[in-house]
Amino acid sequence: MGLRRAAAAARSARPLPGRGRPQPPAAAAMALRALWLLRHDPATGGTVLFSRRYPTVEIRAETFNGSTHVPVPSDSAFLKALLFELRLIDDHIFVEHRDTCTRINHSSVYSVRTEGGDLWPVLAFQKSGLIYACLPLVEETLEPRPPLLTVSGLSQGLALLLGIVDYISPSRKNEAEMSAKIGQLRNLLIQACPLGTPLNTNIRSLNSSFDDIQEMPTDENQPAWRSNTYKGKPQVNVCITEKVKCMQYDKRDVVDTWQVYGAVNCKCDIEGSAPNVTLSLNLPTNGPPLQDIVVHHCVTSVDPAMLMSYSAEPLDDSVYNGPYKFPFIPPSDSFNLCYYTSQVPVPPILGSYQLIEEGSQLKITVNLKLHESIKNSFEYCEARIPFFNRGPIAQLEYKVSYGQLDLSREKSLLVWVIGQKFPKSLEVSLTGTVSFGTAGKEHPTDYVCTGNTAYVKLYFRIPDFTLTGCYVDQHSIQIFVPGKPKITASRELISSDYYIWNSKAPAPMVYKTLFDQFACE
Repeated sequence: MGLRRAAAAARSARPLPGRGRPQPPAAAAMALRALWLLRHDPATGGTVLFSRRYPTVEIRAETFNGSTHVPVPSDSAFLKALLFELRLIDDHIFVEHRDTCTRINHSSVYSVRTEGGDLWPVLAFQKSGLIYACLPLVEETLEPRPPLLTVSGLSQGLALLLGIVDYISPSRKNEAEMSAKIGQLRNLLIQACPLGTPLNTNIRSLNSSFDDIQEMPTDENQPAWRSNTYKGKPQVNVCITEKVKCMQYDKRDVVDTWQVYGAVNCKCDIEGSAPNVTLSLNLPTNGPPLQDIVVHHCVTSVDPAMLMSYSAEPLDDSVYNGPYKFPFIPPSDSFNLCYYTSQVPVPPILGSYQLIEEGSQLKITVNLKLHESIKNSFEYCEARIPFFNRGPIAQLEYKVSYGQLDLSREKSLLVWVIGQKFPKSLEVSLTGTVSFGTAGKEHPTDYVCTGNTAYVKLYFRIPDFTLTGCYVDQHSIQIFVPGKPKITASRELISSDYYIWNSKAPAPMVYKTLFDQFACE
């Protein structure tokens, strides 16, 4: 989240060059030295799928950084160094400069150790087996390292990487289609990031054929991110998606943790080259404030107080709690207007899990309770109970107070389908005994869940509900165009890495940056 705050604050600190007008490349405030798309393979180590370097930006880096300049290494050397820094290789070895507890990374900005020195700031995150990385230009000496707030290239670097994610992700299940899209990236980046300066981060809106590249709009007020002009009745669709991540242990000496992070997605079909829209997010009375707010670059102005609330600091009465107003000139396609986190007082579902050995069997007990403040209306809700490093389930005896229990085809996973509602008591329970056959190579293994270390993972979605209470008042949306617009607003709460660990065995307490959690969803 440190990256998100830095990106947002750096962007808000710059004067806006006219309402909605894109900054010209001559400003030279945001540039990238290099960009990579990598794949991590535990068997082979990894592969460089795509890379792009910008020699003119590298010359500027040498000038700005002076004696502290660290050259960009070869692709193979960078791949190995980044995988090591991300603990994707040699994670079983303790390396002091990487693994010491005094070096907890609160963002997705890394210092990658290379033969030429420590390469910084490398922005990197994982998504669906791929690693997206770039190296923004820092226009000053690197020793001492300047605050992330001052590295303005981080915000556009992040936006460009997320644009590439949006372009690549739909083809992840089709290797041939993904390879074809990666092959088109070089041409697309010539338009999106000429000479290392990000101009259009909406990669999907671009055309990979040079023959079909449109001329720049003649309207000087039309920003670069509006690649075409809509014709028709004005429509605005807004969806607030909140995801809740949770680690519950049911132990006196271990603190349960949970975190809510949200995104406001917009699709604005509005005529005009630079239409102005204003949208406000509202919270109920005494609702937890939104924190770590990061806004899309199409936002034309923002109250600085909105960007000064950090989840890393304790809440107090001075924390900004709204209204959260965003004036913007929308891109042509769907986009995330802003991201945020919030410190809610309780997780939506409280649970306990006990797994103990009794002879040749395992005895399991799972209890779940829906908090009374949570809307009891799910699209789906289920608890999955995996068994690693064991053979297939040979015998199962169980009793559920609500819902139904299914055994997966590979006989290594129990799926407790709770359904669309909890009972009136808001509590459900599962008890049972499990015995296993002989383990084979086809059965799942896990280096964390050894012995009786085990977990239950919850999956659920609650439509028309957010944990923070955040909502969009349709009547507060202002659109400065002719005609009455059709406005649709929705919201949802979705579980994300929602774990309940066996309280009768050791459990891991893993730190991971909030930014990685959100980008990987």
